[in-house]
Parts: sequence; structure tokens; C-alpha cells
Amino acid sequence: MIAEAGLAALWLAAALALLQLFLAFAGLKGGKSELLAAVRPAAVAQGVLTAIAFGLLITLFIRSDMSVLLVVTNSHSMKPWLYKFAGTWGNHEGSMLLWVTVMGVAGAAVALFERALRRDTHMATLGGQAAISLGFYAFLLFSSNPFARIDPPPPDGQGLNPLLQDPGLAFHPPTLYLGYVGLSVAFSFAIGALLTRQVDAAFARAMRPWVLAAWILLTLGITAGSYWAYYELGWGGWWFWDPVENASLMPWLAATALLHSVTVLATRDALRAWTVMLAVIAFSMSMVGTFLVRSGILTSVHAFAVDPERGSFILALLAIYIGGALALFGWRIGSVREGAPFELVSRETLLVVNNLLLSVILGIVLIGTLYPLMTEAFGHKVSVGAPYFDRIAGPIALTLMIALATGPLVRWRRDRAAAVGKRLMVPFAVAILATVSVAILAWGRIGILPFCGLVIAFAVGAASIAPLWKRNLLRTPLFTWGMVIAHLGCAVSLAGMACNSAFTVEKLVAARPGDTIQTAGWSLRFVQIKPIAGDNWTALQADVQVDRGGAPVLIHPQSRFFASPPTTTSEAALLTRWNGQLYVVLGEEVEGGRWQLRIWWKPFVTLIWLGGILIALGGALALVGRERRGWLMKWRARRAFA
Repeated sequence: MIAEAGLAALWLAAALALLQLFLAFAGLKGGKSELLAAVRPAAVAQGVLTAIAFGLLITLFIRSDMSVLLVVTNSHSMKPWLYKFAGTWGNHEGSMLLWVTVMGVAGAAVALFERALRRDTHMATLGGQAAISLGFYAFLLFSSNPFARIDPPPPDGQGLNPLLQDPGLAFHPPTLYLGYVGLSVAFSFAIGALLTRQVDAAFARAMRPWVLAAWILLTLGITAGSYWAYYELGWGGWWFWDPVENASLMPWLAATALLHSVTVLATRDALRAWTVMLAVIAFSMSMVGTFLVRSGILTSVHAFAVDPERGSFILALLAIYIGGALALFGWRIGSVREGAPFELVSRETLLVVNNLLLSVILGIVLIGTLYPLMTEAFGHKVSVGAPYFDRIAGPIALTLMIALATGPLVRWRRDRAAAVGKRLMVPFAVAILATVSVAILAWGRIGILPFCGLVIAFAVGAASIAPLWKRNLLRTPLFTWGMVIAHLGCAVSLAGMACNSAFTVEKLVAARPGDTIQTAGWSLRFVQIKPIAGDNWTALQADVQVDRGGAPVLIHPQSRFFASPPTTTSEAALLTRWNGQLYVVLGEEVEGGRWQLRIWWKPFVTLIWLGGILIALGGALALVGRERRGWLMKWRARRAFA
């Protein structure tokens, strides 16, 4: 009965979403406060029901209930409990239920805690959220039922894709979905503001925490996914420009632009139309990503290969939501008053430049992702890979970093070019010093893009901490610390990317046990190869002793075999040092009892993910700081009134 109870909860939640939509828009149109009063309870009840449905699906997976089709096709009774738990969303239907659950809970949070908006805008926002939810409820209930039974039930399940049997699966997809749904809330805020013509600073202040939270979660999800692919797939790279990787990058780019724009609107009452448009674009990109992953048109380790009919359903939802939003934008944007003006030399101008560059990169990634799919539809196969993205997006991304370094050093509304130049003297001096140092130390071993990347990384690092100069650090607001740390994280990641691109050393050998390999200053002795067994896999494990002028360390690359489903995977051995990572992969046996070993030395590669963590940490500090400041202002106002 657990599956039936979960399905019933989904149907009830869908009915409440329909009721919520009716109450919101009928109440707004007729000015009936009694209808509007029922919108919040409907939203809260909907969130509770979706959480119950998802909790019941988790229960079915933990119990290995093989009478449920989804459990049979994505789990196995002998799987460790963590992979049963994470396997709940490691498939198409379960991940969509997670999406709907997060959307329902987010709608309940907007209903319960949002008090800054005018009542009509708040109700229109909840109505917009219900309209979005209805489409996904229909998709789940009519096309992707996660609670479907199978009769007769088989003795055991088929198991989870071994590549997904990793602790990262418990973290990576949920954070991405939380980020996507945060963008859906921002989209609903934009729709509500357009419907009620309240595109102003109050609307931006209400939307900003959701955009910031979504951006933080997307940053963490992309960072975790990058590291997962790096160590799990055994190919030695941190970003492949896979279309499904791009599917998460595009919403992040749009969310980054939206975050800066909504901050300008919230604090300076400027960029009103641009903020609304970016909210629509950000949610559009999350819908495009959903379509790419679930339409069956992509082959990827991250993609859910499902039938094209489901892809058509999502494409129809995308057309309805985004087409409707753009039509509403075109209809109502003329009634949105112009925001506060600003001069050419101002922080607002730099943020506009920032947004334009982000939008250009977004367009490049979108074209590079969709163009091969469009040509294939007409019978021509075209491959768009890393060279296209690196050569086209790379220089623009470096220009974006320069704008990022300059923006915080320029005053709001109006500034003097001479004063800005004076503030940029230290970052400029650091850039010159970095140019000379890199040229001396790495001339002839580094390409032009990595060279520029390293120089700009040092300049951005210096500029990022400039807002702290001559400040009392103990009295500096948390959101200022957040900006500093997030921008410093960008510099750290850029430095890691440049070093990895310029200085990585790769060696492929065929070695026997007892052989010693020398590469990049490392000495690796192939000790032995032996069979081992894990919870639900067997493996051949190589013991490799490595040293670089210190105490020898034993590392263990493996070739694993999973019986259910039958799959062979490579488990890379990583040895992390302060200045990089040694990365060793065990390949196949070749003639003469030799084994393939692929070895990389990757200087400072860990800076890539350290920077991602710093960026997310900066966002979290900014979120806490903004919310704390707003709460203190309200508390002081109430105290003064009392």
C-alpha cells in the first residue's frame, strides 16, 4: 500500500495546485479577499503532500520493494543502503519527483515566510508557482509514474548504474535540483511582479534570497559534479563540455547575471526590465537542461535515456511556460517605469558589462550544445567539442574576469575615472609582476590562454580583497565578506584551470609488477596486482608505490566489475599534495603480463574545486548577511514603534 499512498499524495498535491491557481487568479481578478486567504494554506498543504510522496518512494527503495517497477529497474537488494537511498533520484521518474517535491516545499516556504511583497504580488507569485507545478504534476502522473507496479514481481532488481554508485550521487543531483527550483521561484516572482506591475526594489529584495540560494546550490552542484566526473570516469579531466554538463552550466551563467542584476535593483532601483528578463532566461535554461537530459536525444553518463514522447512533453511545457512568460513580458514591460539613472563611470555600468559578457558566454554554450542536435535532425552529424568552447568562450571569460576585478572598486551611481584608476593601481601592479614571473618561469611551456589566465587570476585575487582595505574588518558587513570571498574564489579557480591546462604531464605505459616508472619528478614502482572484493563488486587492484623525494606512499588504482548490471569501471588512485595531484588509472592487461597504466601529474588542479567552494561560501555569507541585516532592521523598527 505504500506505493498507492504515494500516488494518492501526488494526485492530491496536483489537485491542490489547480485549486491554488484558481484561488489566486480568481481572487485577484475579482478582488475577493476570502479567496486569496485560502491560497497560502493550499500552497503549504501541497508542499507537505509532495514531501510525503517522496518520503514514501525512499521507503520503497530502502525496503527493496520489487513489486514497484522503478525499484526493479534501478535498485538491487544487495546494494549498500546509501545507494538504495541515492538511487531514489538516480533515475528519470525519481529525479522528477524530487524536482516536484522541492518545488512544492519551496512554494510552501514562499507562502509561509514571504512578508515583504504587496499582497496582490505575493498571491500572483503563488499562482505562478502553482501553474509551473501543474505541468510537472501532469508529466509525472500521465507520463512518468514513479509508483507504477510490476506483476508478477521479479526476485530481485536490475541494480543502479555502477558509475552512479558513488557517495557523490547523494549530494550532486539534489543540490542541482534545489538550484533549478530556486530559479523557478524567481521566475514566479517575476511573473507575479509583471501581472501586478510591481517591478521595483521591494520585489527585488523579496526575490534576491531565492536567486542567491539557487546560485549557491548550483555552484556546489556543478563543483561536486565536476570532481565526481574527474575521479570516477578515469579520464583525467575536470570538464568535458558534455551537453549534459552544459545543461547545468547554462542556468548557472544566467543565475549569475540575474544575481548581479537583482542586487542592483534591490539596492539602487535600477535595471528593472533587465532583471525580469534575466529571471525568465534563467528558468528557461533550467527547462532546456531538463529537456536535454530527459528527451533521449543525448547519450551521456548523466543523461536519462527515455523515450522521445517524454521529451516532447517537456518541450511542450517549455514552450508554454517560456512562450507565455515572454508574451507577458512584451505585453506588460511597457508599463514598468524606468529605474534610477546612473553615470557611465559607475558600478552599475560595470555590472551591466558583467551581465552582457555572461549572456554572450551563455549564448556561445547554448549554440555549441544545440547546433549538433539540430544538424543531426537534418541528417548531418557535426561534432562541437572543447576546442570550440575554449577558443570562443575562453577570451570572453577572461574579459569577464577583468570586469569582475574592476566592478567592486567603482562607486555606485557616479565615479571619476581618475579615482578608479588610482584604486586599480595595486591590481595592475600585481598583474605586471605576475606577467614577468610567469614569463620567466614558464616561457615556452605555456599557451597564450593559460598565460593570460594566470596573470588575470593574480590581478583578480588582488582586486577581490581591495574592498577590505582601510576597513575595520570586525565591523565589515557579512555580505561584503561574501562578495570578497566569492570573487577570490573565481581567481583561485581560474588559477587552477590555467595551471592544469599549461603544466599537466601525462604518461601511458605498459608495465609488469616490479617495474619502475619515472615521470614529472615522480618515481612509481608497480608492486603487484591482486583481486579484491567489495560490497557488490569485485576488482583487480594494482599496488603502486610512489615517492617524490619523501616517504614512499602506496596507492591503489582499480578496475572494478559489477555483476548487476554487468559493468566494468575504472577507479582512479589520487594522491594529493599542496602543489597538485598525482592521478593513476589501471587499464587492461596486454602481452607479456604487462598492464596499462595511465599517469598524470596535475599541478594545482585542486584549486579548481577549492575556488568553487569559496564561491559558494561567499554566496552563503552574503545570503546570511543580507537576511540578518533585514531582520535587524525590522526588529529595530518594531522596537522603535513599540
